Amino acid sequence: MSQGHIADNPQGYQLAGDSRHARLGQVSIVMIRTSLAANIGSAARAMKTMGLSELKLVAPRQFPDPEASALASGADDILENASVHASFNDALANAELVIGSSARRRSLSIPELSPAQAAHALLEAAARGPVAMVFGNERNGMENVELERCHFLSVIPTEPEFSSLNVAQAVQLYCYELRSAAFSLGAPIDSTPRLISALGDELAHIPVPGQTLEGFFEHLEGTLKELEFLDPQNPRQMMARLRRLFLRAQPDQTEIHILRGILAALGKKARALASRR
Repeated sequence: MSQGHIADNPQGYQLAGDSRHARLGQVSIVMIRTSLAANIGSAARAMKTMGLSELKLVAPRQFPDPEASALASGADDILENASVHASFNDALANAELVIGSSARRRSLSIPELSPAQAAHALLEAAARGPVAMVFGNERNGMENVELERCHFLSVIPTEPEFSSLNVAQAVQLYCYELRSAAFSLGAPIDSTPRLISALGDELAHIPVPGQTLEGFFEHLEGTLKELEFLDPQNPRQMMARLRRLFLRAQPDQTEIHILRGILAALGKKARALASRR
């Protein structure tokens, strides 16, 4: 066992090669529209110290950049392997669980988790496939349309009078919580108490990945427009509520097939009625 592992695990549990590293490897850190290359480099350093490796950047202003490499301070492999995406949806295409970090509570009715709860939820879901922890732009954080794409929102409990935290510092905090959840006391992740038990069995089945769910939402919106159900002046209000409903339900592949079959039948009926007018 390496000296680093002894420091991480003073009680002497064998960490290398077990499922904990594998689950941490399923967690992506997603940074949206990051303005400063230094924050990307600092986030990469924070990830490497805690054993995370998957960095996804959505429309970064400066990347690659020498300043990112300088602040990474040895975490150059994280930067070299980072993927750059033009859109948020592209970055989340395969994610089964998405949690967004926000400096403030929003008016959106998104279930909220503490950083520790978010870490446990991500690691539970990571047993099945890729998951994502998302961080917004330095100045404005995550936009509402991006938060609507998340299953949960997580807020760091800062002082109300000064809640602004540097994005790289926020990444460090969540990476620490993830490592702590994975390695604390050497207990298997599956044996840790579920801190989100109020959610019932939502995470017990296998929900469809984000790309599949986005296809369903497009199908749903198109069908509702055909049925003239959506308010043409403000279709997003209804769609935002429907998104929350289905993100909360976390449908699996069979359920999505059923729902899309219903939408296809409704769309066919709507077109038939329209042709008779």
